[in-house]
Amino acid sequence: MVNVHLSEEEQVEALKKWWKENGKSVVAGVVIGLGAVFGWQAWEKHQRTSAEDASALFEQLSYNVANGSTLAEQQARDLIQEHHGSVYAVFAALELARIKVGQGDLAAARTQLQWALNNAPDDSLRQIARLRLARVMLSEGDTQGAASVAGAAVADRFAAELAELRGDIALADGDLAAARDAYLQAIDSGAGNTELVQMKLDDLSSVTDS
Repeated sequence: MVNVHLSEEEQVEALKKWWKENGKSVVAGVVIGLGAVFGWQAWEKHQRTSAEDASALFEQLSYNVANGSTLAEQQARDLIQEHHGSVYAVFAALELARIKVGQGDLAAARTQLQWALNNAPDDSLRQIARLRLARVMLSEGDTQGAASVAGAAVADRFAAELAELRGDIALADGDLAAARDAYLQAIDSGAGNTELVQMKLDDLSSVTDS
């Protein structure tokens, strides 16, 4: 469904687009199949309506986030509460975490990202939540926790982003050699922000040469 070579943000957008285009039909297909087997017509109607409502709420949320509306935070909370079993709730948690980081409330962002990690139905979404959670923990100064979260990542996804994150963690711990190796790996793995990673490498070189 999603190309693993895309950047983290591109994968989020790709997943959102796929669910917007196919989510309703996927849910409807499951519902129809169960209805045919069990005859739960009322349940089928409820599930279909719930999926459509979640999709509509997420479209509104995405619009308000993009436009910096103050309504976005409450809409995200409402979507999570009312549709907590859907992928749209996970997207909402990621958006709410982004809002909280912007507000400087890292503890709240951490809570939302942990929830997204625990409830994401897709490997790519779990990886995205894990990366962002580890970065928030690193920003809080919890390098051990960040390293633990990053270490649980699946090896074949987001290799460049994970390598850069490991470099940042090593740098925060004062392990310059490990940081350098990780940044080089990030570049070799095709980091989408190669220039930024190279800047980090250059800064390391200036420190070690001084």
